[in-house]
Amino acid sequence: MSLPQNAQNTANAETAKAFYDLMFNQCEPALAVERYVGAQYIQHNPDVADGKQAFIDYFVRMAAEYPDKSVRFIRTVAQDNLVVLHCHQSWPGDQDYAGMDIFRFDAAGKIVEHWDVLQPVPPTSKHDNGMF
Repeated sequence: MSLPQNAQNTANAETAKAFYDLMFNQCEPALAVERYVGAQYIQHNPDVADGKQAFIDYFVRMAAEYPDKSVRFIRTVAQDNLVVLHCHQSWPGDQDYAGMDIFRFDAAGKIVEHWDVLQPVPPTSKHDNGMF
């Protein structure tokens, strides 16, 4: 039995945040994939190869190289089978990033596709609105 659309959107949004937190903040990408990813994982980030194992390998390396990295979720938008997370990524050193991650879900509520855009948070801006 499927959930009503609003309930499914909410469930997908919570799944996307739990997945991202587990793989990025808690440095457990294999567990994140096991819990939250469907039969396939289509990747659109040009720095990460396609598929579940490639994703795991990439974030295992990121965890080793940047163990103090973290992400905060600023906004979440869920519609149909898509969830968008507006994120503030903090990496060791002096550079933070503003990111938008888009996840597509299958009918079972599992993540099966990912897109993202990422930009450094600049030290100055022509306005006072900020990145978040």
